[in-house]
Amino acid sequence: MIEKLDRSEAEWRRLLSPEAFRVLRERGTEPAFSGEHARGKVAGTFRCAGCGLELFDSAAKFDSGTGWPSFHQPAHPDHVEERTDMSHGMIRTEVLCARCGGHLGHRFPDGPRPTGQRYCINSVALKLDPAAPR
Repeated sequence: MIEKLDRSEAEWRRLLSPEAFRVLRERGTEPAFSGEHARGKVAGTFRCAGCGLELFDSAAKFDSGTGWPSFHQPAHPDHVEERTDMSHGMIRTEVLCARCGGHLGHRFPDGPRPTGQRYCINSVALKLDPAAPR
């Protein structure tokens, strides 16, 4: 079980950039193809930009062509939470950080094997911790 992190809105505003605050705390979305992690593949761990919790491994990243970083599974299933999102006239599965509750993006059932899932995540919600050279 992940211990929850509770911060005030003022603390979040102080800690996050305006764009990261808009996405993580106000459930926003960055424009497609605008984020630093949308393209390319660098070995490492993707952590929550709000609290540093390990969320996704680069081995699970794939190019979905959607303009957002996409992963077929989280690094640890209990590090993300999901809830139904009925905004914008559609039903989607919202993905949140299990520690800080930050909005990460959405999960769709159209990903590659082995899971068939696509975790479509905002770049600004992620911080890459590059793998150490061997």
